[in-house]
Amino acid sequence: MLRRALIASACGLCASLPCAAAPGPPAAAPPIVMPPAATPPPPNAPPPAPAPGCLPSGNGYLKARIRGALNLDIDWHNAELECDGGPRPDGSGMRMSFLGPKRPDGRRLRLVFGVGAAREGRVGHTLPTNLTVIVEGAQRLYATRGEDHCTVDTLNQQRLRAAGTPRRYRVVARGFCVAPATTLNDAERILVSSFDFAGQAVFGDDAIR
Repeated sequence: MLRRALIASACGLCASLPCAAAPGPPAAAPPIVMPPAATPPPPNAPPPAPAPGCLPSGNGYLKARIRGALNLDIDWHNAELECDGGPRPDGSGMRMSFLGPKRPDGRRLRLVFGVGAAREGRVGHTLPTNLTVIVEGAQRLYATRGEDHCTVDTLNQQRLRAAGTPRRYRVVARGFCVAPATTLNDAERILVSSFDFAGQAVFGDDAIR
């Protein structure tokens, strides 16, 4: 009888006071989410396109002062400039070409320097130079038509180390012209009184001559 009275008393106490709930099952741990694996490129994917501009190192440029039928003070920097160069077809020197940005009329100006007696990888001084200036989109071409009108005062070359490519050089030169470049019919003429450039020249895989 005493035991029943104690049980009844305990039940009445839980009814009047809050009693601790029986412990439930432990909470489940949050799932671990792994980051997605990087997708490798397909085996035959083309290589990424080269960065636009003259030199991958970002230090190509062309400066020139032109007066006459064209009045321009050119100051082109690497990103707005296309350049290329290499040996002349007859091996008599080096040819360097620079194509500038679009002008307001949509045309582009190209300057081509034919530097006589320039040799791969070598420093040059007082080199006779032929100059051609082309207004692309306007069918206008000016040429000195001879190497006695312009001179490259100094020319330096720095080998660009790039595995798996032909021999490439950063070519830095400055010079001037003492006689004008004219159109083929001599109707117009321009004088490039000074020029200063840094571009690239590419040579084949044969030994330096």
